[in-house]
Amino acid sequence: MTTLEAGLRHSATLAVTNGLTVPEVSPSFPAFADMPRVFATAYLVGFIEATCIEALHPYLAGGEGTVGTHIDVSHCAATPVGMTVLAEVELIGVEGRKLRFRVQCRDERDVIAEGFHERVIIDRDRFMTRILDKAVPHRNG
Repeated sequence: MTTLEAGLRHSATLAVTNGLTVPEVSPSFPAFADMPRVFATAYLVGFIEATCIEALHPYLAGGEGTVGTHIDVSHCAATPVGMTVLAEVELIGVEGRKLRFRVQCRDERDVIAEGFHERVIIDRDRFMTRILDKAVPHRNG
């Protein structure tokens, strides 16, 4: 397996459809219903995370994965339905299990987002054990 180090780059594209617009984020957020049909920041963040996950996949051992721990991204331009978004990520820091990416997204006209994203390498089994333990109701006394 190749060593994970700064300089790793990856990119991906995504066509913006009606299902990726602000009004479609979730019925749990009714305030979004009358918002413009543009690429939602929530889906932009998901796309950035997915692109980083794809970049890291060949470098992880069996049973390992990554989870997002920090996102600092400015969504600075709207993208209408029908355009394609390109996400470019570059691993700029590796400190043990902590990974830091520089990210930029562009549509066919503008840079629409840029900033940083951090992920941590996890052991999937240990992570799930902690999550299941957290979900168990705790009783006093």
